[in-house]
Amino acid sequence: MALWAVAHLGSPVHGLRALRRTTGGRRGSAGLTGQDANGVPLRRSKRGWMWNQFFLLEEYTGTDMQYVGKLHSDSDRGDGSVKYVLTGEGAGSLFKIDENSGDIHATKRLDREEKAYYILHAKAVNRVTNVALEGQSEFVIKIHDINDNEPRFTRDPYVARVPEMSDIGTSVIQVTATDADDSTYGNSARVVYSILEGQPYFSVDPETGLIKTALPGMDREVKENYQVVIQAKDMAGQNGGLSGTATVNIALSDVNDNPPRFTKTLYDFRVPESIELGSAVGLIRAVDADIGENAEMDYRIIGSDGPGMFDVTTNRSTQEGVVVLRKPLDFEKKRQYSLRIQVENAHANSRFFSAGPFRDEATVKVTVEDVDEPPVFERASYVMEVKEDTARNTAIGSVSASDPDDKNSLVRYSIDRRTDMDRMFNVHAGNGSVFLLRELDREENAWHNISVIATEFNNPRQISRAPVYVRVLDVNDNAPAFATGYETFVCENAKANQRIQTVSATDPDTPLGGHRFFFSLAQEAAGKANFSVRDNKDNTAWILTRRNSYNSLQKSVYHVPVVISDGEYPMQSSTNTLTVRVCTCDREGNMKLCNAEALTARAGLSTGALVAILLCVVILLSDFLHLDERPKYCRRVP
Repeated sequence: MALWAVAHLGSPVHGLRALRRTTGGRRGSAGLTGQDANGVPLRRSKRGWMWNQFFLLEEYTGTDMQYVGKLHSDSDRGDGSVKYVLTGEGAGSLFKIDENSGDIHATKRLDREEKAYYILHAKAVNRVTNVALEGQSEFVIKIHDINDNEPRFTRDPYVARVPEMSDIGTSVIQVTATDADDSTYGNSARVVYSILEGQPYFSVDPETGLIKTALPGMDREVKENYQVVIQAKDMAGQNGGLSGTATVNIALSDVNDNPPRFTKTLYDFRVPESIELGSAVGLIRAVDADIGENAEMDYRIIGSDGPGMFDVTTNRSTQEGVVVLRKPLDFEKKRQYSLRIQVENAHANSRFFSAGPFRDEATVKVTVEDVDEPPVFERASYVMEVKEDTARNTAIGSVSASDPDDKNSLVRYSIDRRTDMDRMFNVHAGNGSVFLLRELDREENAWHNISVIATEFNNPRQISRAPVYVRVLDVNDNAPAFATGYETFVCENAKANQRIQTVSATDPDTPLGGHRFFFSLAQEAAGKANFSVRDNKDNTAWILTRRNSYNSLQKSVYHVPVVISDGEYPMQSSTNTLTVRVCTCDREGNMKLCNAEALTARAGLSTGALVAILLCVVILLSDFLHLDERPKYCRRVP
């Protein structure tokens, strides 16, 4: 026995081509019996029925169920005893079989793009006993493709950029369209690209979808944005094929193909002469059709009749040139300046140098306007010298200021009293002579710093100041004196010509050649002197003993008058008293003991004062005297 399968592909002719009927053979035999629509050889099954696969067209639009094929068993004698059973994918829902005839129909329209084939199983059984007459066998229902899908682009729209002035054939972007139809069957999925809009500027490769420039010299400054419509058509572009389109928005990116140009060839600025250094005098502007960094400019001065007076910088936000003042303006000296300024691209492109120079020039005129300025002193500061013994109302110097304006207004002078709180100086209001109001003392203040004010007579608000430094010169008006308070003693066992003290001097005066002091013993003490003074001629002197021994009981304190003179003119001298105590010393000359009178002398009390104090104590303790009978010397100790 054998079970036959007859495939149906929409038309008898097509079906016969697609699947040749298997003929001959018994169960168990095998042999090459034909080919299916794809050229696959068909072999005889070892079972009693044979088939390979069924083919079914997708997207069936008929009103009746689409016929798929027929199953038939050799056991079927047409008496209704055989029943055909179908199982597997879609059996009973998508596919139904007539259990009596074995005819298979599709109940719904099928889409190959959703599912390309179905695997089913069929068997023939005895209707009464339900015993299988043929063994179950597997077969495939393959959905045959038709061109029912148009090409679809992967994006829509596409966005691309290409530099302006690109050469012909410069790649811009590649577009891609896909077709859901079967690419292995016919030309349903074979796509061809063409350009519908965008000529003559661009072209597209029909096979790859690569878009290229097709026109030379496309200028962004003329037209920046282009819209290109690309069509993708299947069936290799033949008539009847399906198609889809996509829009490609192409923008030309900027290149530096335009030079900067000044908006004017002459710029005229007017500025007051009082404008501060570093201030902007004016703005100059050049334009460039390019954008971004291709439009960045650099300005520079290439000529000027006032070298170093001005500078020019670039405002990077606006690309304007800023003319800046570098040196002070003076209307009375120069009233106009002329500058030559050049502008050029900061990032030039040598590819376009052949088109001409990428720079431009313009002239800038700067007119200086007059401003009522304050008086100007001849000097920035003044230094005056005056001796400290100069009399009041003596002129010590003068200042001078003038009005720099053309009107040349008169100037009045005055002292800024905040700098001369003690009113030591004054200035003549008309001629600027500075004179003394008080005598000066160099030892009290060697320098005086004052400020003189110059005021414009016709406009008192216009004022200026100049510092005046007054140096007080030294005059020898101070006598030298001991450099310090000396504490001197002499041993009772001292020898003659023994040094007991070295003295030095100080003087607040400052002679140019330095101090030179002279030491000597006062004339009134020379005849009865117990000590002598030796001048060492180095601004020091020694105090020497003049006898071999001293007795503290006879005299415990000596006063040595030392005369110190300076060597200046007029010479100044002073007598300085050196107090010498008499003390008991050891053999090495170290002091051991000084008597009470010597100690009190160190404290500043004389012998007579001590005696008076002791006497008053005794009187106060006496019971025989009344308080009002006390002697006068007890009432107050001098």
